[in-house]
Amino acid sequence: MKKVILTVVAALFLSSMAFAQFRATDQTGINVFETPKVETPFSGLKVSIGGAFSQPYQALSQSNSSSSLPYNATSTNTLFPVANNFSLAMANLYLNTALADGVTLNFTLYLASKHHNETWVKGGFVQFDKIPFIHIDLLDQIMKFTTLKVGAMEVNYGDAHFRRSDGGNSIYNPFMENYIMDEFATEVGAEADFHYKDFIAVAAITDGELNGNLQQIDVTKTPASNGSHNPAFIGKLGFDKQLTEQLRVRISGSGYYTAGSVANTLFGGDRTGSNYSGVMYVAAPGTTTAFNGRYNPGLSDRLLTGMGNLFVKFTPIKGLSLESFSTLEKANGRNSSEPVLRAATQKATDLVIRLGEKENFFAGVRYNTVSADVAATPAVAAIAAKPAVVDPILGVLTLATKAVPAVPAIPAYSIGINRLAFSAGWFITKNIMAKVEYVKQKYSGFQAGSLYDGAEFHGLSAEAVIAF
Repeated sequence: MKKVILTVVAALFLSSMAFAQFRATDQTGINVFETPKVETPFSGLKVSIGGAFSQPYQALSQSNSSSSLPYNATSTNTLFPVANNFSLAMANLYLNTALADGVTLNFTLYLASKHHNETWVKGGFVQFDKIPFIHIDLLDQIMKFTTLKVGAMEVNYGDAHFRRSDGGNSIYNPFMENYIMDEFATEVGAEADFHYKDFIAVAAITDGELNGNLQQIDVTKTPASNGSHNPAFIGKLGFDKQLTEQLRVRISGSGYYTAGSVANTLFGGDRTGSNYSGVMYVAAPGTTTAFNGRYNPGLSDRLLTGMGNLFVKFTPIKGLSLESFSTLEKANGRNSSEPVLRAATQKATDLVIRLGEKENFFAGVRYNTVSADVAATPAVAAIAAKPAVVDPILGVLTLATKAVPAVPAIPAYSIGINRLAFSAGWFITKNIMAKVEYVKQKYSGFQAGSLYDGAEFHGLSAEAVIAF
């Protein structure tokens, strides 16, 4: 019996050699964007098992305009007293299955993460590089340059999501954290990728939500809806070419649009969490430490956003490459209680040097800035105190209530956040990486007395990653 079990397990792991339809989860997956069309022989049902594990350590300091006050866990502006230590490790599990000739299943689990400590399904989708069960010559010709995906999957908006850390796997990311405004969500839908020579086009439609919500949309808040949920439409055009032996250039533009949603999470759909822990955080009721250092503009209803990316890699000599990746993003939208649209803009540039015959060493610098409009807050009238009263007829006791002071209206205003990060790392093998980073992030324009008023954090962090 033991021999049978060992044989099955060995077959599952060895079968990973037959997979070329999905992006590698190790170093060889770096700077891979949409999965290229690859002819892979099919010899029956096979399963590939993979995983990723990351262990961060950090030594970050923080301050804001209230830093002179003693920490109070019930306040809204005194910062959590963060210490130097290891933070929570995260882990992923990957299951890829060859179902038929050109038909594969991708299934990913978050085994442990900062946002969800227990196991959660990231998503699962079927990918068609061929349609073997429909025998039409024209369809066969179309599928030679087309890839179809159907299921719950990562939204293919922009190119930045191909370089981000995702739970236990941060091997693609030369820095500790993702962008300040992190564009990531998994949604149910269908995607078509068209590859023609050096050009790529993507067209997708999804349900526009992370969770399949069955609640009718309030048409008084979202007039564009008739009560039904609106889909999200995603499109992308790109050009990716190795122009010379030394120079590769990729340029792309993409957009995402939904007319209305109960809870769109494009800027807050990460179920794993940030790799900066405990900063810009107060342990007051209703606060969370999952997304430290990020900013969600709260455009959860109507959303129109676009992103342009430029990737350039220049290898003047063997063992030395210079790499840049730039992002320009503009989003407009609102939440369900807002009558007007707001804007948010993000800019980012990564400059990375990779050294060694197998590019085992790297050093980089990133500058990331966000500016956004914050919605106005209406005034809340004061509520007078009421004594306990007994109804003389019914004998019903009305409990006493305390007075609630009036809350003044806050007009709309604009905020800014900028981050400068320096990093260096080493791929010990293609599956094992270690990296260290110094970061400084500053906040401006926030309301006086708020958590982010005059806020900044800075310091060192490091991470060890294993992915296979």
